Amino acid sequence: MNMPNSVTISNITGTTPYELYLCISGGGPCYYIDYIESSELPFNFTVPSPIQSYNGYCLRVIDNEGCIITNCFTIT
Repeated sequence: MNMPNSVTISNITGTTPYELYLCISGGGPCYYIDYIESSELPFNFTVPSPIQSYNGYCLRVIDNEGCIITNCFTIT
């Protein structure tokens, strides 16, 4: 059995607060993670169970001004 994957966000460029979403890389569904302030960084969360079997993700951050910041990565 695989352990759930954990993601750490160390830094976000934008205007606080932030809405965090995790999506499957390549255009899959996105899952709401949390609403955080920059003072909560670094921020850790567990990959939602419906998408834990994937290894490619995109973190989507929407800042206070509505700007969308996306960072795609692979968990190995």
